[in-house]
Amino acid sequence: MRFADEFRDPELAQVLGTEIATLCEPGRHYKIMEVCGGHTHTIYRYGVQDHLPEAIELVHGPGCPVCVIPMGRVDDGIAIAEQDGVILTCFGDMMRVPGGNGSFLEANARGADIRMVYSPLDALRIAKANPDRRVVFYAIGFETTAPSTALTLVRAKADGVTNFSVFCNHVTVIPAITAILDSPDLQLDAFLGPGHVSTVIGCRPYEFIASERHKPLVCSGFEPLDLLQSIYMVMKQFAEGRVEVENQYTRVVRWEGNPMALKVLEDVFSLRPHFEWRGLGSIPHSALALSSRYERFDAELSFDIPGVRVADPKACQCGEVLKGALRPWECGVFGTACTPEKPIGTCMVSSEGACAAYYNYGQYSKQRIHLEV
Repeated sequence: MRFADEFRDPELAQVLGTEIATLCEPGRHYKIMEVCGGHTHTIYRYGVQDHLPEAIELVHGPGCPVCVIPMGRVDDGIAIAEQDGVILTCFGDMMRVPGGNGSFLEANARGADIRMVYSPLDALRIAKANPDRRVVFYAIGFETTAPSTALTLVRAKADGVTNFSVFCNHVTVIPAITAILDSPDLQLDAFLGPGHVSTVIGCRPYEFIASERHKPLVCSGFEPLDLLQSIYMVMKQFAEGRVEVENQYTRVVRWEGNPMALKVLEDVFSLRPHFEWRGLGSIPHSALALSSRYERFDAELSFDIPGVRVADPKACQCGEVLKGALRPWECGVFGTACTPEKPIGTCMVSSEGACAAYYNYGQYSKQRIHLEV
């Protein structure tokens, strides 16, 4: 499979692992956070960590867009869907995310009309096909998916669609990384920057992490050799006494980002004063809302929404997992009361969630055996 197999060469992985080990300073421990949930899944699917020396610890971060949605925002979506004449649309992962009032699937069982779509344009098509219904798109994701929502709103405005709106839950990655850096219970040495987000925003926004926080960051691709090369680049910085932002994912990511995507984001969205993240609490200027130019498409202005903050279940420790302060298998309900079939927390629901990665690729049983020994 061209353009995939060459990034999964086990012999080259061994070479990179050996090179990484030679760069480790004797007696030093390195904690490197992969911000993106896609990276976490690659790491455990392909056993990337097995090629690394014990001195290097990979820590998963808050880069799963579904996982960071707080329970109260799920309940807000259900409240919209249960109003007369509404069709709520969302991505597939959101259907099973638990809120205080159940999940979207459970709301459907109670009589709501919540439909899975593959893109916001699908939601717009549903609105055009059902002019007597109000169709709402439940928008989630980092800067990766926000441009598709923005372009859909541009299309809706140009076509004069009046029964379509967006419940916006788009978040931004830089404030989340800043919150991680400010967290007193997590001391990190470096970051692997999120590849998908960086295709939009580029590498420049991360420069403060090196210049002000003195932590190296390498924007990484998603194949196993991408990640190993990115870790090698981080370790080479340590060995050479450098602290920089570097771009490993040069085949996709440009330093300045995607100017067309950034322009449409600036036109359609504005920054919220604050937004609640699961596990990280309220973070200032960390999420997007529709700008005044598109406020007639803003579901938060068109519908009666509770807007109540809902506490996570006491047994669930997704918040600590999202911060990287806890490994999934250290949560008391992981793999027992909380499984992909019956999830308690979002980290087990999403295809990018750290708990799902550990569970699906055998890390739970591996760690349990290690503990018992």
